[in-house]
Amino acid sequence: MFKLNSVNLPNGETMGYRKAGAGEKVLILVHGNMSSSQHWDTVMERMPEDFTTYAIDMRGFGISSYNTPVNSLRDFAEDLKLFAEALNLKKFSLAGWSTGGGVIMYFAIDYPEYVDKLILVESVGIKGYPMFKKDEKGKPILGEFLKTKEEIAKDTVQVIPILNAYENKDRDFLRLVWDSTIYTFNKPSEERYEKYLDAMLQQRNLVDVDYSLVHFNISDHHNGVVEGTGEVHKITAPTLVIQGKEDLVVPVEMGVGIAEAIGENAKLELLDNGGHAPMTDDLDRFMNLILSFLK
Repeated sequence: MFKLNSVNLPNGETMGYRKAGAGEKVLILVHGNMSSSQHWDTVMERMPEDFTTYAIDMRGFGISSYNTPVNSLRDFAEDLKLFAEALNLKKFSLAGWSTGGGVIMYFAIDYPEYVDKLILVESVGIKGYPMFKKDEKGKPILGEFLKTKEEIAKDTVQVIPILNAYENKDRDFLRLVWDSTIYTFNKPSEERYEKYLDAMLQQRNLVDVDYSLVHFNISDHHNGVVEGTGEVHKITAPTLVIQGKEDLVVPVEMGVGIAEAIGENAKLELLDNGGHAPMTDDLDRFMNLILSFLK
C-alpha cells in the first residue's frame, strides 16, 4: 500500500523507506531482525493525518543496500542520522521493534537533540541479546557465549537453519519459525503474511546483526561478552516500553530492565496476552498505547 522510496546516503549506502501522511508531527519506525519496513504496514495505515510517518529498511534489509557490513547496532543508528539529514528531519519520535529498539536507543544516546519521544517495542535489552554455545542435543549451554561472527555463523540452531531457508527461499520453514515464536496469539492476514515473508527473504546480514546484538551493552555491567558502557543513562527522552508478558523471543526481564535503567523518563506497559508482535496480537491496543503516548 505504501510505496517504497529510496535515498542515497553520503556513506555510500542506499536506504529504502515508506512514507505515510503529511502532518507536522514526525514518527520514524525501525523494524527488527528478519523483517523490514513492510512489517509496519498496519501501524502506518492507522496513523492519524497530523503525522508524517516513515518506516525505513535498515542496511542489508528490504531494498536497502549492504555495501559495508555492520559490526554494531550503532552502525544502523548512524545510517538513521544520515537518513534524517537527507530528508531534512529535525525533530521526531522513534519507534523500534526488537532489534530496532537497540538501534533507536543508540540514536537517542548519540543524537538527543533530534529525539522527541522513544517507543521501544519488545526491544532487545540494555545488555544485548546473548547467544549460547549448544550441546550435542542442540540445547544452549548457559554461561558459554558465542562471541565472534565465525562462531555465530556456525550455530546449528539459531543461525544455519535461517540462512538455509533464505538461500532456498523456504517460506514454509520461515512461517513455521514465526508461527511458533512470534505470531503466538494472532497471525497476519494471508495477504500480509506473504508480503512479510517476501521481506524476510531480502535480508543479507543475519550473522552481522546477531553479532551486533551479542555485543550490544549499554548497561553498567558485563554481559558475558563485553563490558557495559553505561550509556543507557544518557537516554533522556520520554520513553514508552511495550513488553508482552508472554514474549517468547525477548524475555519480560529485558523490558523491565530497560524501564528501570532509564528511570523516571520511562513508562512500562506490560501486556497480558502479549507476545513478540503486539501490532499483530492486538492492533487496537497497540495503537491506543502509542498514540496516547505521542500526544
